Amino acid sequence: MEGRGFNPYGAGGNGGGGGGGRGRGRNGGGRGRYGGGGGDGGGRGGYGYGGADGGGRGSFGGGGGGRYGGGGDGGGRGSYGGGGDGGGRGSYGGGGGRYGGGGDGGGRGRYGGGRGDGGGRGRYSGGGGGRGAWGGGGFAGGYDNRAAQNWGGDGGSTGSPWSRTPSAPSSTPPVTDQPLYSPPSNSVEVEPKFQSMKISEAKQLLLPLKATDDKLLPIRRPDRGTLAIRSVSLLANHFSVSFNPRRIIMHYDVDIKQATPAGKQSFRKPIPKNVMRLIKNKLFSENANFPVDMVAYDGEKNIFSAVELPVGEFIVELSDGEDTTACSYKLTIKEVSRLELSKLKEYLGGRISYIPRDILQGMDLVMKENPSKHRIAVGRSFYGKNFRVGDDLNNGIAAYRGFYQSLKPTSQGLSLCLDYSVLSLRKPMPVLDFLKEHIQGFKVVDDVTRMRQEVTNALKGLKVTVTHRVTKQKYIISGLTKESTRSLSFDLLDPDSQGSTKKIGIAEYFWQKYERRIEHLNIPCLDIGRPNKTNYVPMEFCVLVEGQRYPKEDLDRDRAAFLKSISLPAPAERKKSICEMVQAEDGPFGVVANNFDMKVDKNMTPVQGRVLGAPELKLRATNGNICPVRVDQEKCHWNLVGKSVVEGQKVERWALIDFTSTSRFRMRIPDFVYNLRSRSSRLGMHMEEPLVCCSTGMHEFSSVSNIEKLLRKVVSDAGQGGRLQRKGLQLIVCIMTKRDPGYKYLKWVSETQIGVVTQCCLSNLASKGQDQYLANLCLKINAKVGGSNVELNGQLPNCVYEDKVMFIGADVNHPAARNSTCPSIAAVVGTINWPATNRYAARIQPQEHRKEKIVNFGSICRDLVNTFAQHNSYKPKKIIVFRDGVSEGQFDMVLNEELIDLLLAVCDEDYRPTITLVVAQKRHHTRLFNLKDGGFIANVPPGTVVDTTIIHPFEFDFYLCSHYGSLGTSKPTHYYVLWDENGFTSDSLQKLIYDLCFTYARCTKPVSLVPPVYYADLVAYRGRMFQEVAMEQFSYSRSSPSSSPSSGASFQQDFYKLHQDLQDVMYFV
Repeated sequence: MEGRGFNPYGAGGNGGGGGGGRGRGRNGGGRGRYGGGGGDGGGRGGYGYGGADGGGRGSFGGGGGGRYGGGGDGGGRGSYGGGGDGGGRGSYGGGGGRYGGGGDGGGRGRYGGGRGDGGGRGRYSGGGGGRGAWGGGGFAGGYDNRAAQNWGGDGGSTGSPWSRTPSAPSSTPPVTDQPLYSPPSNSVEVEPKFQSMKISEAKQLLLPLKATDDKLLPIRRPDRGTLAIRSVSLLANHFSVSFNPRRIIMHYDVDIKQATPAGKQSFRKPIPKNVMRLIKNKLFSENANFPVDMVAYDGEKNIFSAVELPVGEFIVELSDGEDTTACSYKLTIKEVSRLELSKLKEYLGGRISYIPRDILQGMDLVMKENPSKHRIAVGRSFYGKNFRVGDDLNNGIAAYRGFYQSLKPTSQGLSLCLDYSVLSLRKPMPVLDFLKEHIQGFKVVDDVTRMRQEVTNALKGLKVTVTHRVTKQKYIISGLTKESTRSLSFDLLDPDSQGSTKKIGIAEYFWQKYERRIEHLNIPCLDIGRPNKTNYVPMEFCVLVEGQRYPKEDLDRDRAAFLKSISLPAPAERKKSICEMVQAEDGPFGVVANNFDMKVDKNMTPVQGRVLGAPELKLRATNGNICPVRVDQEKCHWNLVGKSVVEGQKVERWALIDFTSTSRFRMRIPDFVYNLRSRSSRLGMHMEEPLVCCSTGMHEFSSVSNIEKLLRKVVSDAGQGGRLQRKGLQLIVCIMTKRDPGYKYLKWVSETQIGVVTQCCLSNLASKGQDQYLANLCLKINAKVGGSNVELNGQLPNCVYEDKVMFIGADVNHPAARNSTCPSIAAVVGTINWPATNRYAARIQPQEHRKEKIVNFGSICRDLVNTFAQHNSYKPKKIIVFRDGVSEGQFDMVLNEELIDLLLAVCDEDYRPTITLVVAQKRHHTRLFNLKDGGFIANVPPGTVVDTTIIHPFEFDFYLCSHYGSLGTSKPTHYYVLWDENGFTSDSLQKLIYDLCFTYARCTKPVSLVPPVYYADLVAYRGRMFQEVAMEQFSYSRSSPSSSPSSGASFQQDFYKLHQDLQDVMYFV
């Protein structure tokens, strides 16, 4: 992998240019990527090409006129050029260029260096001539036109950040070990040393800089992976889309307003999306200049057309069916742009680096046009208007089957990703019928009054249509009227007198106006008006609109289990459903797509996958010695029979709370304690008898105060007689009869107020004493009290011992879709032990509602880096960050905001770790189907990686299925590498991630998601629990108008602050 003369990010010489080694390995001397040239002739590898006398020829290359290169004796003119004796002229060049290296005469550019006497004049220039790739002496001495300080040496030293010396055998830039760091008390906020540095200057720390308009771009794929123990033939649910690159798609902006009659004051009320579509359809159906089948409309502001459309203002008369006078609407159509599909072809071919999002948006809308006309559209998914008989959930809810679709640029060209989808929706039915089905105990119509609160909860916010008049308008239920229909009246304008009103009852009004007699007069009406306009309608005239989601978390256990069962079909069944949907008449391909010259291949895309070998693990044998363990070849599981954990902690100070004492299913506590201690002993964990066994009931979970009193009493009782010896309790085991909402109170109190980890278990499982259950319980306990369950038996790829690698995982948990005020919860975790890398510290913070960017990400990471230093006596040389929960549209934010924030906070003049940034995506819809002999469709085996055909055309991404799929169809994780300074190949990064998946603390099998992200997700969910406690504790309503971080208990950082005893404990597993 290294080759002779290996030197990442450039080779030696007397300045920035110069010759490296003579080897041919990657990053090496002659031909390696980021390498320098070697000897007299220079080199030819990408990003290298320096040379002594002759220079090189290519991009990032060397002598002569090579771009990004260094020079020979004559110097170079290209950007990133460098010089020999004469220097170069180009930007980033030697002599007078930026980032160049000078020769004898010194350099003037940023990151330039001199070789001896010349010094430098620009920022980051100067100093003597070191041999590192960032110029001379450290970071090429002399920061900001001043003496050689902060950023480098003052002559003659080797540039430490990227040079290769015999004393640094590592394949990473050597970084001086840092002394043990003690963070300030009660704070993780330490002022970064580069607070005043401009962001643009911070980005200059990231060499080689790949930027457009001063923005970092995701790195390109370094190579194709080849590592495998075998290959597998797969099918992916991607369907190739062909298009005419010579076609131009017209993009128009549409503005629809209600026309105001002359002399009347303009009043703009929002026009519902469905009405906008009706208005557009009427214009296009009545005007021959607007071809219906040549356009795609998003229902709001955008029209994409295969032909040119008239522009200007158009009046459309639209009747809602009630009044004789139709409403007038004014449509203003403006041309936005002409989208040349040739640009998309260039992007897919890698000839341009920026993604033409407007073109993809238009083509994606074209592909949606056909299913949106025939199906229920929910986001990017489309569901049938009717549900199967067996899918009725019998409470006004049904499971609707459909598909998700999206267009994706891939290495095979444009692809349509289409996946099977199931969603629970409210059935479109009369409101009174819905209430009878939905509310338990609701038998007759008059129960509306008796069960008023339940009815309000079930209906508020739902959309309805009305049946007493002909209209397609939809209304939103805001509540129930206080009075019954019989008593309800309002002031009606009297047509017989000028300006006077008369009071009229609802029943009388409906008979006079619509000739509809109201049957149920003793129940309230629905209020479907707006804040400034009341609108009362009897329930019997209201029907629920189709396509209204019902949250799956609100389903009872049986219905949720049924929904899950049909949502997770076996691979063969899922593949069959997908193929049927892509070929259906109401599927993604229709006449509109055909008119845009778009064609869809109806066959799934064949791809070749590679299966990575499982790593060798280590546990302890019965004699206490470390022993290697090989996993099962099919499922990659391992068992603990005759084995124990690598590092079992002694649990000497623990307590037990039995919440089953008032239940008829009361636990036999002595038996449970005996079984737990026995199993823990066989796993190498020594558990003493509990200091306290407290018996109580589940009623304690009713409030925070009850739980806090109980836990404080348990801690106090445990400490009597000096049994704790000035040490705190290590653990409290809690046995519960069922899952209870008060679980969040227990976790918040124990983890923020008391400072003791808890382990909960259900009595029905704990009482059986099954070996596997107790083993899993012990694994969680051991991780929580600081033990190590399983470790890799070899080093991680591209991470030798001297590298001192730290892994960071980050995630943001957002409130439910119907919540508009609660904070988002950011969570960041980081490893604190090297080289085992299986213990993590975690940090939580609330932030602005639905804000995906992690605020103060750099400060949090700095705190975790310092925690790493506390536990290891040195800081990490490599930091590998895994970011969860972001889409492709947010990559720019992660790269140009979060990464820069990390750099500014963590780096200083003495410390500059190399950073790799990877996004892990599970919320995607790519599925892989294993084509076995005889046409049998199965799940892909663990370790299956795909980095061809369905991945990005040129950026560094891949799909990895690291787990064994025992239920439904396995979903691979999509890993997307945004930045890499550690020189990972495809093989080394894929294998590193797969190996890490075997180190998850809670189970004896590889997990589907790399553990840093998995743990960050658990921590973010724990933060969400804390937020719910805050909302209840301080009585902040979800409808509170404030969403400012400065107001509301759920935004207060102190509420989420862990007890100091748990700061670096894995309490969350």
